Amino acid sequence: MQRGRILEQQIAVFGESGSGKTVLLSSFYGATQEPAFSKRNLFNVVADDIGQGTRLHRNYLGMRDSATPPQQTHFAATSYSFSLKLKEPPSRKERKARPFDALRLTWHDYPGEWFEQSVSGPEEARRRVETFRSLLGSDVAFLLVDAQKLLDNAGEEERYLKSLLSNFRNGILSMRDGLLSKSGPLIDFPRIWVMGLSKADLLPDTDVYAFRDMLIAKVGDEIGALREAIGSLIQGDQALSVGEDFMLLSSARFDPHEIVVTERVGVELILPISAMLPFERHVSWARKKEAPGKVLEHLNTGVSLVAGTLIGRFIGRGGPVGLLVKLLSADMIDESTRLAGDALRKANAEARAKHENLRATLTRFKLDLDEAEAAHVLIRSRR
Repeated sequence: MQRGRILEQQIAVFGESGSGKTVLLSSFYGATQEPAFSKRNLFNVVADDIGQGTRLHRNYLGMRDSATPPQQTHFAATSYSFSLKLKEPPSRKERKARPFDALRLTWHDYPGEWFEQSVSGPEEARRRVETFRSLLGSDVAFLLVDAQKLLDNAGEEERYLKSLLSNFRNGILSMRDGLLSKSGPLIDFPRIWVMGLSKADLLPDTDVYAFRDMLIAKVGDEIGALREAIGSLIQGDQALSVGEDFMLLSSARFDPHEIVVTERVGVELILPISAMLPFERHVSWARKKEAPGKVLEHLNTGVSLVAGTLIGRFIGRGGPVGLLVKLLSADMIDESTRLAGDALRKANAEARAKHENLRATLTRFKLDLDEAEAAHVLIRSRR
């Protein structure tokens, strides 16, 4: 979604209480404030709400310096907005030539307890629906699987996994009428649902393929049922990925007397995933015509902007679905989606040499995702 000169991406993070959402968010933000991050990247990450940023940074420093994990939040639905601000401001000419100046990531944290406990009354039911409605601008949702609970149920992991997925599915179905009461099936809704293994450091011998295989073998039917439940809320349910993308997530290594925040897994992929995965998936869905016109028009919002930035050529801003189809048959879209391997590294090096920092950042994000797949930390859907 584009707002003025800012391309905004939103993610929603779901997980049961204790699954590590607060630690993950604190680790994500705190790491971006370290000198090593600033040295390695062409942008700074700034919390739009100074108070939120201070609290998250304090949580991170407590882990790093005092081995004190953040306190769990209960029944708190909070959104956090972070701006990625390029270090070198563009010249006036450069600013006019590129389609957007900055990226903003909005992180929505949904209360895990609301998928574990029954509604206490009509007022709470209303609040749950309204809170869930606030997440609907997200492109990507993460559903966290807690490695500690897998260990607690070793040999019978399906007990925990079935409970997790069933509770989540039932929670969505319980809100269905409230979500659809105004205008019917939704267009604006998270369509990419990534299964994430949180606290992955507790299962050091489990790579992302083993995680995926465990889920498919033990709860493949439940994943299918969850997809059907989510699909029942939206228009164009062919443009939907549930249980097709998988990743490992570890906020730090937790030892008895130390929390090693530098030993993270997957946390650094949150920005690349939020920026690049919607672009890749929306292009794929549009090419296959797997959604009605109104949905394709909505998905077009950022496609041409990202594609043009990746290859260093601006493509006109979004428009009607006819324009989207035209864009997706153009050489520039094909070129941007084919960027990989040596060609992608060359594009990144060229952008850095020319001080095209926005292009360099996005091509670096794409490289990060490719490298994470090679390291068996991430699996992206090939559909």
